[in-house]
Amino acid sequence: MADENQTPEQNDQQADANQNRFGIKRIYMKDMSFETPMGVQAFQVQWQPKVNQDLNTQVNKLDENHYEVVLKLTITVKMNDDKTAFLAEVHQAGLFEVAGLEAPQLQRLLSSACPEILFPYAREALDSLATRGGFPPLQLPPINFDALFSQAMNQAQQQAEQGQQPN
Repeated sequence: MADENQTPEQNDQQADANQNRFGIKRIYMKDMSFETPMGVQAFQVQWQPKVNQDLNTQVNKLDENHYEVVLKLTITVKMNDDKTAFLAEVHQAGLFEVAGLEAPQLQRLLSSACPEILFPYAREALDSLATRGGFPPLQLPPINFDALFSQAMNQAQQQAEQGQQPN
């Protein structure tokens, strides 16, 4: 029921504050780098790469309803002799507005849904870096961030249970 002393606009604002909200405010490149340690030698050997992918996310709370999520993706491509042909790293970031969620839902959203939104941008940036570096395109497969989040939560729960068991 609306407070009789409030204006209709204040009542609408109060109702909005009680509702779940999610919005993408901005997606941007926070950092990007590319290295070719072998130099021109990387182009003089048969191309049979071994691709290693390292993935990490970071969440920074900016204020009550705004979060910066940074997806850090590093690709290391090595040749048969285990020398690094190239190393590419992208920190793809997004500014998200989130309101009205309980802590577990907020954690899942920031750790799963937001990186899922950022990943295509990071994947495209890495592909562009590789081709601009003179290498074949990178075709990174999709990543199931929800499964990764669930796996991390299960591991944390198992570790907590093991830590609480009597000796």
